[in-house]
Amino acid sequence: MSESYKSGFIAIIGRPNVGKSTFMNRVLGQKIAIMSDKAQTTRNKIQGVYTTDNAQLIFIDTPGIHKPKHKLGNFMVNTATQSLNEVDLILFMVNAEEGFGRGDEFIINMLQNVNQPVYLVINKIDQVHPDELLPIIDDYRKKYQFDEVVPISALEGNNVDHLLQTMTAQMPEGPQYYPEDQVTDHPERFVIGELIREKVLHLTREEIPHSIAVVIDSIGPREDTNKVYVQATIVTERPSQKGIIIGKQGKMLKEIGQRARKDIEVLLGTKIYLELWVKVQKDWRNRANQLQDFGYSNEEY
Repeated sequence: MSESYKSGFIAIIGRPNVGKSTFMNRVLGQKIAIMSDKAQTTRNKIQGVYTTDNAQLIFIDTPGIHKPKHKLGNFMVNTATQSLNEVDLILFMVNAEEGFGRGDEFIINMLQNVNQPVYLVINKIDQVHPDELLPIIDDYRKKYQFDEVVPISALEGNNVDHLLQTMTAQMPEGPQYYPEDQVTDHPERFVIGELIREKVLHLTREEIPHSIAVVIDSIGPREDTNKVYVQATIVTERPSQKGIIIGKQGKMLKEIGQRARKDIEVLLGTKIYLELWVKVQKDWRNRANQLQDFGYSNEEY
């Protein structure tokens, strides 16, 4: 470790589906946050740890800020807003393709109450013509005095290294909070559940909204093989959704399992046997006790 070591906490905020999880995974070089083109994919704060020889940046990937429609939505927005008072730097990420929107106005109003530096990160610049970028920057700068404005493509990696260098320079001197080989503070079972949930979202597309949760029932060695045995339950709100997830003759559930197994094996570094179940818990997103059972509790933060 160098004599002058820097460290700090960084919140990533923004409207749903601006690429926050894609950015996190790009920085860390591996998947810890699930990615989907559906809005509001991220539900919990996911801490990603980026470590170099002279600095450690700890990222908090907050849920996309949106107008909540149920208790789960309230949890997601509360989680995002609480993060702003706990960090050294805020990244406000926006989508270059969409430009300034009403959701951004809501976030900028929240930012008026924070004292931390705020960077505007314009993501998905690979999707727009360079001539379109300056007007977008001007639109946002009229609304808020950002400390830095950095255009990037999280998917392609454009300008991400420059952003990391700029953030590192901003960090105060501090300790190395996590071992250098640790990339998240979440337990493995949380990440495994998220990987399974990602596959459900990808494969069911618009048929299954965000009314699913994944509960890891057990993880342990399988006696008759050298594989790790993972049992998980996919929870949904309606019998019709359960039918879609299982699919005709179980084909959808099998495909979900096969895709999730590959990612989980990379995460654990070993072969696994994955067993998936599907059950219906009516209206679970509005039941406080079930939200807590499924890992959504503001008390943790």
